[in-house]
Amino acid sequence: MTLLNNPRTRRRRFGVGAAALGLIAALFSAAPAGATPDPGDSPAAPKSVSKSDAADAKAAIKSGQIPAPDEIVHSDNIKHLANIPKDALPGTNSDLAFQGKYAFAGNYDGFRIFDISNPKKPRTVSQVLCPGSQNDISVSGNLLFLSTDSSRSDNSCSSTTQPATEKASWEGMKVFDISDKANPKYVSAVETACGSHTHTLVPEKRDVYVYVSSYSPSATFPDCQPPHDGISIIKVPRKAPQKAAVVDFPVLFPGEGPDGGGNPGGPTNPGVSKTTGCHDITVLPSKDLAAGACMGDGILFSIKNPEKPKVIDQVQDNKNFAFWHSATFNQKANKVVFTDELGGGGAATCDEATGPERGANGIYDVTGKGDKRKLVFKSYYKIPRHQAATENCVAHNGSLIPVKGKDLMVQAWYQGGVSVWDFTNSSKPKEIGYFERGPLSADTLQTGGSWSAYYYNGYVYSNDIAKGFDVLKIDDKRTAPAERVRMRELNVQTQPDYFD
Repeated sequence: MTLLNNPRTRRRRFGVGAAALGLIAALFSAAPAGATPDPGDSPAAPKSVSKSDAADAKAAIKSGQIPAPDEIVHSDNIKHLANIPKDALPGTNSDLAFQGKYAFAGNYDGFRIFDISNPKKPRTVSQVLCPGSQNDISVSGNLLFLSTDSSRSDNSCSSTTQPATEKASWEGMKVFDISDKANPKYVSAVETACGSHTHTLVPEKRDVYVYVSSYSPSATFPDCQPPHDGISIIKVPRKAPQKAAVVDFPVLFPGEGPDGGGNPGGPTNPGVSKTTGCHDITVLPSKDLAAGACMGDGILFSIKNPEKPKVIDQVQDNKNFAFWHSATFNQKANKVVFTDELGGGGAATCDEATGPERGANGIYDVTGKGDKRKLVFKSYYKIPRHQAATENCVAHNGSLIPVKGKDLMVQAWYQGGVSVWDFTNSSKPKEIGYFERGPLSADTLQTGGSWSAYYYNGYVYSNDIAKGFDVLKIDDKRTAPAERVRMRELNVQTQPDYFD
């Protein structure tokens, strides 16, 4: 692990540090062998678009239909307060977590900690070099958790890429001590089957349970064998995190055959991902509920016993959903918003040809009580602004904006920007604000845009894959009550009871 406290000092070291440069070069020279890529799992080289698509993009920019490259546009009720570009960690920016006056930003090369006590002027506190896509990040007390979903030579922060076909390869969860934000310390690691694409915390007083989502097994991978139809559960004692260990692997998709009982995908369901695990899980501890976005399936399950989650309902959308990516409960837990990551996040799907129902959110009501609850589809939501053929755009990570009696959400859409929308009426969701940049290029499709956009203590924080860390302010009477809600800690996939 390389700790990078002083950005200017680090730039000098980075310029002469052949070993560090070699490590990063190794990370980005090959795709991970053990995972289906999300954007950034491998260096997303610019993709050529047709001459007609490039011409259309340039014409749309010239006419003002879409902003020019690097141009910022937003609705009147959104203000852009700050942008902090990438510094010592040049990889893909990923997820965010929050604690007190700090924001924690994942990056495929490690993570960065910001002091956001003045949201207009965020300040870098530390940067940690610890490569391993996708470095999904969360925090609880003095502990920070980091997902590794690429096959590595070992569990250290100086590891290099290594084929998943080699038994000695490692991928899984890393745990850091962040009691000193300027000097995080790496304390333990736990290997998990098929790595850790994302993870979700279920915090208890003495322990933290970590639900590890991973997928895409292969008979050629010694540590990622099919069927892979469940999740790894890690128990981390707060006072002894070095004793973290896997305590169970509950099967969420029981069934006959080599692939369990999840969605079979194509050719049975053309264009739909085969379910070989989960991509992301969101828990609502106050209600003992969790929602899983599991490739070809959406699930609702009980976490009354965090070591023994129990599936309540399972749904599919084999018409419009390609890849169930993430989930968000409303505060009353009578709705779930699932996202569809059509094209893996690397395609231009926010256009007229794709339409308003593919690559969108699916809004489901939760009906019934207890273990009889069901997920009932109500509608789709997709940003109403068409993007260029050179902009990767699809529904991605977002969070609730805590306003009593309303269901409001802020959400990242890659190069589609950040959308603020209202789903109080499940059948008629509507956008109420937005922020976006113009395409990275008018000639080629390059991966970029907002990976995660979350509301925390009065502001929206966005981690842009290419452009860095953004701070936004919403000035709207519909969201204004949320400014009175203050959180001490926020991991969006561990949804709090905002009004408790």
